[in-house]
Amino acid sequence: MNVATRIAPTAGQMALAATLAGGGTRRADAITHVDAAVYTDPARHAAEQRAIFASAPLVIAPSALLPEPGMAVPHDGFGKPLLVTRDKAGVAHVFLNVCQHRGTRLVEGSDVVCQSRLVCPYHAWSYTLDGRLTALPRPDAFPGLDKTDLGLKPLPTHEAGGLIWFSFDDAADFSHPEALGHDFDAFGLAGQYLFRRRTHDVAANWKLIMDAFLESYHVQRLHAATIGPFFKDGVSTGDKIGPHQRSAVGREVEQAAVEAEDWPTLRRAITYTYQMFPGTVLIVSPDYVNLMILMPQAHDRVLVEDFMLIPEAPASDKALAHWEKSWNLLDGGVFAAEDFRAAELGQQGLSSGAIDRITLGALETGIRHFHDEVDARL
Repeated sequence: MNVATRIAPTAGQMALAATLAGGGTRRADAITHVDAAVYTDPARHAAEQRAIFASAPLVIAPSALLPEPGMAVPHDGFGKPLLVTRDKAGVAHVFLNVCQHRGTRLVEGSDVVCQSRLVCPYHAWSYTLDGRLTALPRPDAFPGLDKTDLGLKPLPTHEAGGLIWFSFDDAADFSHPEALGHDFDAFGLAGQYLFRRRTHDVAANWKLIMDAFLESYHVQRLHAATIGPFFKDGVSTGDKIGPHQRSAVGREVEQAAVEAEDWPTLRRAITYTYQMFPGTVLIVSPDYVNLMILMPQAHDRVLVEDFMLIPEAPASDKALAHWEKSWNLLDGGVFAAEDFRAAELGQQGLSSGAIDRITLGALETGIRHFHDEVDARL
């Protein structure tokens, strides 16, 4: 695994910082609409699964979930039994979590396992973490069997900048994930420590979750009692990296912070958020990172796995208490009680038929770009 040592901001990060120091950006003629049916129609959900989630590169985990060689973790969130591994050479892989003998699920549960071999619980066929079938009981019962033909089924996998991506499509293009990786190297995402992870089951369309992280209009309102006071209302900007979006929201962004061209200085003044198409959000707070992976289950249900990444493992009780406080504020308070709850309330309202479209204003243009990208894939 490549652990980044670079701490200088990228040119793109600096450009957003300079815009914020100048007061942010806003479009004066940006009122647009999105049909309510894109959130409530089961047929639309099925079409998105076929056209987007079955073919696009998807983030499955941070590199920090498997920090050392010889680790693996089952993953069921995307509708098929998957297995993420890091082999003895440190290379990440995503396989179908299925034994090639009789189709038995190979690894159970959802926890990370540390072992050099994966052994099927049914007939004890065993595989290395790079997917090779290495042994089976009574090989004499399979005359002429070539073990090289019966390795685990691999899926295209790409690790860059501290994230592990995969796709169900063998022709998937990972060039944009690679470009994003340069930004993530700037703050050393690959070298972060995984402090906590939790999966939320949210009764809302997955796009309502993405919408919440594509605009800052709600921050002073929805988060008034939590993080709202830390930000300036309406001071934001953003750009695109392929189908993905990069946005920045300022606290006290002065020109001096921009001119410093130093990541720690910039990070204290600006919260960068990366909205990775189709359904991943990465938020860079002053001293930790939250990664949220969205896994749609139905038109009105989505699983959201939240990872909190910190610079290093807590070395004292005081440090542990500090990170626990941050985790409880963000995951349990801001995200679960505010953002995810707002998405559920939105799903309830849209499903009622009370309105046939939503209205987007000048501070919500990120949502417009996102829905345009979804529509283009369909």
